[in-house]
Amino acid sequence: MAAIDRDVEIALQALARMVAIDTSFPPGLGYDAFADLMMELLTSLEFEFERIIVPRELWHVPGAPAAGERTNLIARRQTGQPVCGLYYHVDTVPVAPGWTRDPLSLTIEGDNLYGLGAADMKGTIAATLLALHAAQRCGVALAYDPVLLLCTDEEGGLYPGIRYLAEQRLLEGHILNFNGTAAPRIWAGCFGIFNLQVTITGHAVHAGEGNRTGTGVNAIEGALPILNALAALKPGVAARASKLAPPPHATGLLRPQLTISAIHGGTAGGQVPAELKILVSRRYAPEEAFEEARAEIEAVVRGCIDGTELGLAIDLVGHLIPTDDPEGPHWPRWQKALSLGFGYQPEDFRKWGAASCSDFGYVQKAGFGPEVLLGGLGRPESCIHSPEEHTTRQDIIALAKSILAYLSADFAADAIPENRT
Repeated sequence: MAAIDRDVEIALQALARMVAIDTSFPPGLGYDAFADLMMELLTSLEFEFERIIVPRELWHVPGAPAAGERTNLIARRQTGQPVCGLYYHVDTVPVAPGWTRDPLSLTIEGDNLYGLGAADMKGTIAATLLALHAAQRCGVALAYDPVLLLCTDEEGGLYPGIRYLAEQRLLEGHILNFNGTAAPRIWAGCFGIFNLQVTITGHAVHAGEGNRTGTGVNAIEGALPILNALAALKPGVAARASKLAPPPHATGLLRPQLTISAIHGGTAGGQVPAELKILVSRRYAPEEAFEEARAEIEAVVRGCIDGTELGLAIDLVGHLIPTDDPEGPHWPRWQKALSLGFGYQPEDFRKWGAASCSDFGYVQKAGFGPEVLLGGLGRPESCIHSPEEHTTRQDIIALAKSILAYLSADFAADAIPENRT
């Protein structure tokens, strides 16, 4: 543990290099470069590597912004111990307007560490490196062989990397998912999310001819009824409620959400716009059926187009299914490790779910689990998915200590399920 405190600045140097690689999704062009960096950073820890490429036909949608190879990296170190998978998604959301610091440069201000992905979730990789280096330097015997799963397209992709790894039977052991919070939480599962790309097509002509009958068809103006109808649907969706336990700080029940997330269309003031793309995002509760939630949106959209000269296409461009309650036999010891790292007491822990989403519903569906451990660096003040995203030096230290304790053979050995069997 003292080695973690002593060497944290080395981990922050690694984090700075991670933040500097743009892995934003969409489009997801930085995955190869990030895999190269991770192989460099992990080589001294005696890992062996396997790159897994998700086939293009599984994730590519014509006209959608995703591009580049979907390069997932598995880093293994095999000594014959039981396996613990350590999961990270390496993609971030795109840079949002409003940053006052360079989002692709780690900015250190006191204890705060600013940068895109610093909390979600490249900082958790830095904490893992810190823990593994401390174990190596101090000769700590491990209860588990760590397998690092560095995966693609969690931020709204159609076929996230961990789904492909699970379906290809490339996972083993139990998995510690770091796409979570630094709070004393027992994960109860989470919502699903899907993204629909609605494409409205008209007919482009010179703008000066646009008012003449039988010439241009303005896709943007034609889409206004669709936008209004989606906005009218939004409160009805939000009126529904889930039985999933809400976080302690929540002001009410967890509810589904419908969001108009992006609009792209038009070219110039001198041309009637021929195409508009609308990205519609729908978070759905475990009690809801994906097919029904999608059909509800499509019916509203198609109802606005019927009888017009506009063309319409609706494509599914992203989907994460709900994650079921992931509690299992390894959770009690992970809670002990979190308590050691962050200073929590047993009575601090609460069980709750979230309207945020995870790609681990696919892992459960593929037959791994349902147990999934959850930890991370998320806090309400971390500005995840927002300008000025940040974590702290102390939280990276605390998470590193939790990881080291959990992997170590001499920590709470009587609570290791494999020891009991």
